[in-house]
Amino acid sequence: MKTSAMLFAAGLGTRLYPLTAKRPKALLLYNGKPLLAHIIEKITGANIRHIVINVHHFADQIEEWVARQHYEADIEFSNERSQLLDTGGGLKFAEPLLAGSSRILLHNTDIISTIDLAKLLEAHEREEALATLAVRERCTSRYFIFDRDTMQLCGWCNKTEKNYCWRRSCTNPVELAFSGIHVVSPEIFNRIATPEKQSLTTIYLALSARERLVGYLDNSDFWQDMGKDPAQLI
Repeated sequence: MKTSAMLFAAGLGTRLYPLTAKRPKALLLYNGKPLLAHIIEKITGANIRHIVINVHHFADQIEEWVARQHYEADIEFSNERSQLLDTGGGLKFAEPLLAGSSRILLHNTDIISTIDLAKLLEAHEREEALATLAVRERCTSRYFIFDRDTMQLCGWCNKTEKNYCWRRSCTNPVELAFSGIHVVSPEIFNRIATPEKQSLTTIYLALSARERLVGYLDNSDFWQDMGKDPAQLI
């Protein structure tokens, strides 16, 4: 079974400006080393040896930084220099680089956590899901809605705008916050028509009406979206 990982590192990092005026968000330092280093080390620590990184904002800096490292992994780049494709379009665009993978771990580069990736991958296989989303009980404005009994994705809500979007009936709903870490089966490429700019959130919601997409409740002791906490970055 070949497990690959894709890191989303193409974003403009606008929430962290001016830190990202001359550097990509992925290379900002947290506890003395780049965010990208933290994520790659976590992924290789889970025995994943094939990594794809999408690049756009200061793409050359990311490629040059990786070239200077010595990770025990085959690292490739999905070149989005000409157009930023968001997570859904970015995943579809990287399909040729991910060919032959039996499961694909997706990870935002600004998420630092103590989640056990091996357990997340095991849950994905056990559930036989098209996608497995790491989620937590935490305060935010936007939530995925799952059936508490089956953890099947049923909808989404924006608490600030009081907007609810339901994709299937749900008798025992629970609202959980997405962690920016997920696993997909390669069949998802057949469900994304073209690599146009689109979010995986939108894709997941559309697919949840008829496909098995589940939540994985992560109760690990630490999770932080570093993109919302510039005070910890340099």
